[in-house]
Amino acid sequence: MNLNKAEFEAAFGTSSQLPMSDLPEIAFAGRSNVGKSSLLNRLFNRKSLARVSSVPGKTATINFYKVDDVRFVDLPGYGYAKVSKSEKIRWAEMLEGYFKTGRNIKLVVQLVDMRHKPSADDLMMIDFLRSTGYPFVIVMTKSDKLNKTQFAERSAAIYDEIPDSENVTIIPFSATDGLGREEITEYINNAL
Repeated sequence: MNLNKAEFEAAFGTSSQLPMSDLPEIAFAGRSNVGKSSLLNRLFNRKSLARVSSVPGKTATINFYKVDDVRFVDLPGYGYAKVSKSEKIRWAEMLEGYFKTGRNIKLVVQLVDMRHKPSADDLMMIDFLRSTGYPFVIVMTKSDKLNKTQFAERSAAIYDEIPDSENVTIIPFSATDGLGREEITEYINNAL
């Protein structure tokens, strides 16, 4: 699979709009402003294929990117406080709708900000992935924002913060310097 050939395919604002899942899908989930779009751009070796914003909660749709015969799915972020209650409900419906429509999901890449303990929403999402049986990997984003000591401390602490962490692959990642890109790509290829 040549990730450099990624193309934006479509965006959908409600789960009822989603097309049938006719190709394998790799889904990217995480809270708002965790770096899903930046990770996708790094994987695709593109600067702005996935829309990056300094404003959390910008991805308000489910965005599909096609690479060869695989779809990469950028899910809307969860947990951002500064949106209306109705918008939070719509996002929750989209996420739930995406996962409950019989999609051909081969892997969920669950993003967690490495600088902080996983939020209650992060832990709830990880628990949801476990309960549904979807294969997933945890990617700790923004690793470049930590110094060596902080990086080592957070790398160790995450295993105490995520229940049953010994049974999960956890990969530190930096969109800035590419740390973890090869491991994530290999994990995706193995899942497919």
